[in-house]
Amino acid sequence: MANSTDTGKRQLVVVGNGMVGHHFIENFVASAVADDYEIHVLAEESRGAYDRVHLSEYFGGSTYEDLCLIEENFYEKHGVQLHLSEGATQIDRDTKQVITEQATYPYDTLVLATGSYPFVPPIPGNDGDACFVYRTLEDLDKIQACATDATVGVVVGGGLLGLEAANALKSLGLKSHVVEFAPRLMPVQLDEDGGELLKKKIEALDVDVHCEKATTEIVAGEEHTYRMNFSDGSFLETDLILFSAGIRPQDALARSSALEIGERGGILVNDQCLTSDKDIYAIGECALWNNQIFGLVAPGYTMAKTAVAHIAGDDAAFTGADMSTKLKLLGVDVGSIGDAHGKTPGSISYRYLDEDEQIYSRIIVSEDRTKLLGAVLVGDNSQYDTLLQYALNGIDLPEKPQTLILPSFDGAAAPALGPDALPDTATICSCLNVTKGQICCSIDEGATSVADVKDVTKAASGCGGCAAMLKSVVDCELEKRGVEVCTDICEHFEYTREELYHIVRVEGIRSFSEMLEKHGKGLGCEICKPAVGSILASCWNDHIMEEPLVSLQDTNDTFMANMQKNGTYSIVPRVAGGEITPDKLIVLGQVAKKYNLYTKITGGQRVDLFGAQLHELPLIWKELVDAGFETGHAYGKSLRTVKSCVGSTWCRYGVNDSAGMAIQLENRYKGLRSPHKIKFAVSGCTRECAEAQSKDIGVIATENGWNLYVCGNGGMKPRHADLFATDLDDETLVKYIDRVLMFYVKTADRLQRTSTWMDNLEGGLDYLQEVVIEDKLSICEELETQMSHVVDTYQCEWKTTLEDEEKLKRFRTFVNADEQADPQIVHIIEREQIRPA
Repeated sequence: MANSTDTGKRQLVVVGNGMVGHHFIENFVASAVADDYEIHVLAEESRGAYDRVHLSEYFGGSTYEDLCLIEENFYEKHGVQLHLSEGATQIDRDTKQVITEQATYPYDTLVLATGSYPFVPPIPGNDGDACFVYRTLEDLDKIQACATDATVGVVVGGGLLGLEAANALKSLGLKSHVVEFAPRLMPVQLDEDGGELLKKKIEALDVDVHCEKATTEIVAGEEHTYRMNFSDGSFLETDLILFSAGIRPQDALARSSALEIGERGGILVNDQCLTSDKDIYAIGECALWNNQIFGLVAPGYTMAKTAVAHIAGDDAAFTGADMSTKLKLLGVDVGSIGDAHGKTPGSISYRYLDEDEQIYSRIIVSEDRTKLLGAVLVGDNSQYDTLLQYALNGIDLPEKPQTLILPSFDGAAAPALGPDALPDTATICSCLNVTKGQICCSIDEGATSVADVKDVTKAASGCGGCAAMLKSVVDCELEKRGVEVCTDICEHFEYTREELYHIVRVEGIRSFSEMLEKHGKGLGCEICKPAVGSILASCWNDHIMEEPLVSLQDTNDTFMANMQKNGTYSIVPRVAGGEITPDKLIVLGQVAKKYNLYTKITGGQRVDLFGAQLHELPLIWKELVDAGFETGHAYGKSLRTVKSCVGSTWCRYGVNDSAGMAIQLENRYKGLRSPHKIKFAVSGCTRECAEAQSKDIGVIATENGWNLYVCGNGGMKPRHADLFATDLDDETLVKYIDRVLMFYVKTADRLQRTSTWMDNLEGGLDYLQEVVIEDKLSICEELETQMSHVVDTYQCEWKTTLEDEEKLKRFRTFVNADEQADPQIVHIIEREQIRPA
């Protein structure tokens, strides 16, 4: 008998509103049977579904609103009733009701998405006030509160979540330790060599790793809150303990309702995600399928879709999931694919270990060397996407499989795997299980752009890691169907950024209005305005606040300072090469103290001053300019910093004056506007203390001059720079850098990093060397002349602004009031400095 209400609708109850539970709702309300049901969602937490994958970003300033997965009014729009802080306590299967402490909910169909709970080892003393788990936002709030009075934190567990947790403790300012029972970190995903390299890289980041440690008890410490005693007789003292030793399926509700449970836990489900009760489904980490619990979100999403399809009467089956992972743990790339331990009978391995670059790659292939079975990557994930497609789709390997992981020393690239090589069953987006075939279908049904395909399939809307591959597949498929792939910068200009650059140069265009009148249409937009503004600045080097440019810029460029989350600004004066006199250091301290600014030394060897209000910017600039400082261009798409070590001047290993060269380069290129920000570094020897090989331009001293590296970058997708030329004298080094930078400014796409730009050049590094060194295009003299113009016309934008009353009028918080301080900006004190409340 159906549990219908006065509306005559059937009753659907979902227990759990985590990522998987919410994904079930998203799919269900879009199904053909959604209108037949009244939907209730029971959630234990006080807040609706949020992104647990990016949970650690909460410590970096992200709020619940940033992490929330529920679009505004989504549940209301679809008639879904969400009951927060109302966890289910009992299921009465005879009367088909779910009972909470507040109410009783009848159901026709019940979906259990109860997830998992953190496993806390049964260690005496594990229930102290400063002992936590790392699972919910409430957990993180407690950890953050405890960390204010702590100096040392320990994470028990060296798996994926444990290392994420260690990073979180580190971000809170604690000295972090990781204690792992196994002989290596991430024992499930990594082999012995990979785990050892990961340990070294993480310890280099000031996180101590203790492997093969079994904690026997937690007692009161002498110097810190707790003392963790280990079975080998050693101990470790800490103020805070965070347990991240794995998860267990949250199956207590199902167990108490006599649903079938696995021997080691988990709600038994079949291929349709049905439990032993034909009216109850289980999805996500609480479900046990084929004796497996899936601890990643992507399999949970697939289960959710399977359950929706089965409820709607469609054929669907859950057939397992790929558990490959690509992560960045404490800034370290880690990848694990398939049979990472080489357990397949007859399999063979190829390994590459570079202790200098700290990169480890291993692939496991079939006995006949034709199929990829697994892979381990540490330190560099650039090959991950290609290797994953080989593994998932059974694509035949190249004749020499090792070429997939070996570096190129002869300029030859690794064998490419283009979109055409992928079968229709290839999974492009693993988060949402979108295949190449589904992408092709969306194109056949009318999608004509990446944005259209994303709207239809939701591909690349999860973690976003597949965005580049998605674009590659979409562009390839459109071209195969005879559709011209649009490269226009936007609807207002039927040109690429490079074409717009040439127009500006050839016609001498000096304003956006002139460009729009001659070559565009409409009024312009947030894409073309800043792009054209950047081109004009690159070509003519006018002050960014001159009228032709100022209306095109974003907030940071407009006010020549970086806007922060609370509406204040940060100020970064230039400190060329990181070299600064004691007197100037004192000035920075005095200015920060006078204006109550938060101060931080940046990764580029400068001092960042946070918390200035709009009206204070000119006042602070004046004090800095009077003391000999100038703008550091931290707000612009331009040269940011040239990092350096002390080189031969002080260091006993240095073979050349890296600090002097860094200062020379920073002062030369400090006014250059470019498609994206640019960073340099100069190291005085091959010990590489300045980390030059992770920069757009990297310079390393040798016994015979300088080695030049180009087109590396840190950030979201780190890439090592490529060796461009060796043993250069000072003059040749500067000449080559001039040419590389101006060729980049001339030909790159909007907001394109140098690494992506070079990868997209036909011929890559070899072609760039031909252009710059051999002058293949006969443009080197022109590039040098253009750079000379930039150097000769440099001006400090802060100083110029201070000398112009019209420009200064922009720096008023309130136009119609004498009092300029914004009363809505509130700070609190943390670690003896201000931070946004």
